[in-house]
Amino acid sequence: MEHGDTRGRTTDGSAPAPHGDPAAPYDGAARVPGQTRAHDVRGEHTHGEPAPRTVRRHSVRGQVLQALRTALVGGELRPGEVYSAPVLAERFGVSATPVREAMQQLATEGAVEVVLNRGFRVIERTPRELAELAEVRALIEVPVMLRLARTVPAARWAELRPLAEATATAAARGDRAHYAEADRAFHRAVLSLAGNEQLLHIADDLHRRSQWPLVSAPATSHGRLVADAAEHTALLDALVAQDLPVVSSLVREHFTGAQD
Repeated sequence: MEHGDTRGRTTDGSAPAPHGDPAAPYDGAARVPGQTRAHDVRGEHTHGEPAPRTVRRHSVRGQVLQALRTALVGGELRPGEVYSAPVLAERFGVSATPVREAMQQLATEGAVEVVLNRGFRVIERTPRELAELAEVRALIEVPVMLRLARTVPAARWAELRPLAEATATAAARGDRAHYAEADRAFHRAVLSLAGNEQLLHIADDLHRRSQWPLVSAPATSHGRLVADAAEHTALLDALVAQDLPVVSSLVREHFTGAQD
């Protein structure tokens, strides 16, 4: 792949799809699709004093980080391409600082790498890396789910069905970004029943990494999304029935299927 000067550009020469109107004035909040701005929900301060600057900056950085993660999963930020913080900041309608901070976080997560004097390159991942992630996830999550299947009452599993339905809704729309969020929420809710915060942190990090697109790979098909979502419901049914072999098989197949 020839990159040339790809700062802040996709392979067709355009900038990543904007999250808001780049021409709009910066009001301190990143333009994140479907997200309410901070000033819409915090209400009027009794004395008219502004919120602490550190809190506001953290909020903007968090919004930008979420938007960048969504762009990664959705394929707007493409493997192998280099994006500059100032150009992305202009598209988000924020300063370059929160974009750089968010990109540095993504670098620590292994999603991007720093390119000196140019910006950040989206990591080009291989099928082998994805297979390794699936193997590690299975090694961690299968034993936990088997233990939960023996101990968690059926009523608790019933509480998770709305989360499984949310993945099905996103899959039916072909909305890969929202499916990724709903998928992580479902798995996090299942594992949370183990009561182990370190497990949740590690499993969520592995899950997020497994959702990043492969280099030169087509987007996950609509049919694959629908099939993955259906596996969530099937898993709940198996957990309720305490069918341990089916639980183990479904979890392993679910992780493997995510590579397709």
